[in-house]
Amino acid sequence: MSDESDALDPDVPESVDEGAFGIDAFSLDDRLRLFHFAAAEKRHEYLWLLRAFDRGRANYQVLLHASDAVGLLERLTAEHPVAGTVGEVQPLLDALAEWQVLDRSYDGTRAANLAEYRNRHYVYQFTQAGYRAYRAVEDVLGASLEDAQLSRLVFPDILGDLHALAEANAAGDGEEVYRKLGRLDSVLNEMAQRAARFYLMLGDLARTNDTRPEVFLAHKDTLLAHMREFTAELGRYAPLLAEAVEKAAATGVDRMIEYAAEADERLFRSPAERLADWRHRWDGIVHWFAEREHSETERLQDATVTAIRSVLALLRRVTEARRGGVSRESQLRHLAQWFTSCESDEDAHALFQAVFGLGAPRHIAVPYADPEQIPGRTSWWEAEPVELARTLVQSGRTPALHGPGRIERNDDRRALLRAEQLKEQAERRGAANALASDGVYGRTLDEPETRALLALLDVALAARVPASRLVTAASGSAHGVRLTLTPAEGPTTVDTVRGRLHLDGLRLEVTA
Repeated sequence: MSDESDALDPDVPESVDEGAFGIDAFSLDDRLRLFHFAAAEKRHEYLWLLRAFDRGRANYQVLLHASDAVGLLERLTAEHPVAGTVGEVQPLLDALAEWQVLDRSYDGTRAANLAEYRNRHYVYQFTQAGYRAYRAVEDVLGASLEDAQLSRLVFPDILGDLHALAEANAAGDGEEVYRKLGRLDSVLNEMAQRAARFYLMLGDLARTNDTRPEVFLAHKDTLLAHMREFTAELGRYAPLLAEAVEKAAATGVDRMIEYAAEADERLFRSPAERLADWRHRWDGIVHWFAEREHSETERLQDATVTAIRSVLALLRRVTEARRGGVSRESQLRHLAQWFTSCESDEDAHALFQAVFGLGAPRHIAVPYADPEQIPGRTSWWEAEPVELARTLVQSGRTPALHGPGRIERNDDRRALLRAEQLKEQAERRGAANALASDGVYGRTLDEPETRALLALLDVALAARVPASRLVTAASGSAHGVRLTLTPAEGPTTVDTVRGRLHLDGLRLEVTA
């Protein structure tokens, strides 16, 4: 925001007009005072008392006496024992009425005589602003990570509503225009709020990673898949939505707004205010999809791509930290503390040498293989460089010639591989014999038989059938089979565990 005045909602008055009533009669201070119960010392008791009023409101008990509130609290205690901690109700009701969360009025029906009437039998009910404040607190208390998600399934619905809006506006159906515009406005608001919560959740997850990296590792795959699917869907629907908005605008924007304003049933808005409100909503839809540059769709796409990069960068940090046992950032912070704790410059220089290993250069003198090839007057800048051995540069020692290294023989591993090889050969021989004895038709071949059949078929087809091949075991044993491809009338089918093998005009014969 450019300045502090932008942070103030123009619809929230700092002073109240004389003719205002209801929620419009609440000034800015009055609306802020509605939330006093959430920060008061007895905030838990206030919350359960308001929940009792909400329970009564759901059961169509709008006006509640103090005794009615106590009865509702007792019912809540049966379900939630913590509700039984609410003490005296009357002081709580008076405080909520003072903050204008509840409205207090006299109940003359409870008075049997004038004296009882003067004893002020009060009844209480939610004020409109008070109920909204209570619901706002409940929304915060009931919020969870499930609310922080990007909805990719909403794009087809938005596209369908835009097409329906264009058709309704062209047909002059004002009520349908009102419904579709209102639905588009609410859907876009919800999508924007979900996106904001999602990106805030990513920031919380990044901060949580510093203390509990296992939380991030448990959700990284789901997050990346979710964001990539949303990005792909948004990229696919963005041009379609922009085209649909232009199509709807072509049917007449002014007429569309007039239809929506005429069908609007808000009693306390003037016709001019309704027109301005619906025009503002339509401008928001255009800003979301139809603007060629800096549209909300483009911004959402960029934000999602940036979030994917952030998650991948965070994944690299976590992987490096788990590989080394401690993150690189933590290492550098501890190293900085060590440098700060050095008592003298000599200690700091010694620590620097120990950590980074940057000392004096190693001077090496190596002659050319043929010293007479390079004249002595040639400058070092112009002479060919001398090849240096890596051992000489790293350790200062001249490399020595050694014989071939000793071959390490792992007899246990070789025995295990040989056993697996013999087992595989025996399995192949058994499968080949089963093909020759039981045939390949009229039954379902198991996995070893399927592999053997495909190998034999590969050899036969490589020789351009009809042909035959004698395939023996790798060990050279005499157990072999012959696969012959013969012409057949129509296709033949071999059932295997992998599926069905269809051969057009060919028949398989396997013989020992």
